[in-house]
Amino acid sequence: MFKVLECISGEHDMRLVLLAAFVWILGSAAIFLLLGRSLDCVDARRRQWLAIAALAAGVGVWATHFIAMLAYRGAVPLRFAPGMTATSVVIAILAFWSAWTIASGDEALGLVYLPMGNAAADYYSSLRRPAENEYATSLVALDVTTGKPRWHFQAVKKDVWDYDFGAQATLIDFPGANGTVPAIVLPSKQGDIYVLDRRTGKPLTPIGTIRAPGGGVEPKDRAPTQIVSLWHTLRKPDLTEKDMWGMSPIDQMICRIQFRQASYKGFYTPPESMRRSIEYPGYNGGTDWGGVAVDPVRGVIVANYNDMPNYVRLVPRRKANEMGWAPRDQARGNIGGAEGAGDPQAHTPYAIDVNAGWRLPFTGLLCKQPPYGGIRAIDIATGKTIWDRPLGTARTNGPFGIPSMLPVTIGTPNNGGAVVTASGLIFVAAATDNLIRAIDLATGKTLWSDVLPAGGQATPMTYEANGKQYIVIYAGGHHFMETPVSDEVVAYALP
Repeated sequence: MFKVLECISGEHDMRLVLLAAFVWILGSAAIFLLLGRSLDCVDARRRQWLAIAALAAGVGVWATHFIAMLAYRGAVPLRFAPGMTATSVVIAILAFWSAWTIASGDEALGLVYLPMGNAAADYYSSLRRPAENEYATSLVALDVTTGKPRWHFQAVKKDVWDYDFGAQATLIDFPGANGTVPAIVLPSKQGDIYVLDRRTGKPLTPIGTIRAPGGGVEPKDRAPTQIVSLWHTLRKPDLTEKDMWGMSPIDQMICRIQFRQASYKGFYTPPESMRRSIEYPGYNGGTDWGGVAVDPVRGVIVANYNDMPNYVRLVPRRKANEMGWAPRDQARGNIGGAEGAGDPQAHTPYAIDVNAGWRLPFTGLLCKQPPYGGIRAIDIATGKTIWDRPLGTARTNGPFGIPSMLPVTIGTPNNGGAVVTASGLIFVAAATDNLIRAIDLATGKTLWSDVLPAGGQATPMTYEANGKQYIVIYAGGHHFMETPVSDEVVAYALP
């Protein structure tokens, strides 16, 4: 069917389009009848809904491809890279933006808050359309009655760092001069934390503007300025050569050489093709999935975070093709498993090679000195840090992938948020040491910990049943964090 549409041309276009539509809808109708009569294990009403869904899906997919064909033939004013087919245009339309993480909602206002991803491709921006540049890497407030945006807040202009929002925004009542304001806390991979009026999207805390480095392979597309939060940021100062680290002087020397060889102009250094560049913070944050926790009574935000750079290079298309770099649903060359580690960025001039965390190839250790992650308590009223400490021990971490089993707190990469109880306890796993902890909200000290059956890259939840409080977490692990995987859900009863 896709091939038929790709071959449409000239005066026969409409005839073939109508024929294609007829064939597609006929096939959908056949599925409609098949589902409507053959699913004996499903009751009649549900069979009808399944059949209607099949018909709607068939018509919808055909309609999407029809629009793509029109765009491909020039009837719709969209711009595509050389070599794109109508089929690949479908993928481009379906991937226009993505909101891959968790949404938030305010029932009283009738708004749902979508943290948007950055527009494809992650590290190349010249082919993006104006609407993509407007809404990508933004928090979009949608009216639930109309589906239309009420407002949006963009954190990064023309993102080529994969700084999409990975965490949900959190609703709070923010203290103001005339009482509390309905607000929303928005953490980011850059480390900046924004507080917005959730009715209008207007910032309630100070926001500044910085000069952003230019250059890279698309110097005309780089925004000359970017915004930053002046209220609070988890981001640390720019890296220096003294921050390079290793388990031996040789490792440190190699990392220092790599630092000098790379392009690094500070925050928002654009990627290059002739050499590596340093992206700091890396795409894991700051804050990634899991978000922040809030104690509304004590007025405290709890944020666990990452503190690692990425070592990045754009790879010319010919070289990427020679290495067999292809989309993840196709045969691929010998590349890594982390996001961006040999991703082709199809239909752009460059693939991308991301050394996530900037690790050495032999030992697997990171070039930046630890800690690589932490947890922090923040005063909502002032934006000031109450306490800050590394999160994660060395027990399952070590050179060459060998667990050291040392109960030493080093601050590891972490993904997955925290939960705060009314008694002032923080429960968090997230780190790569496979531990779940109870931390004192007032002091930041660990009061209790337990070993999970696998990685705890998830946010715990708390609930009450029959007068007893429980903490539960899904210990599923994660390939990117290189933690063990499982399908176990673990619950703890609080005393």
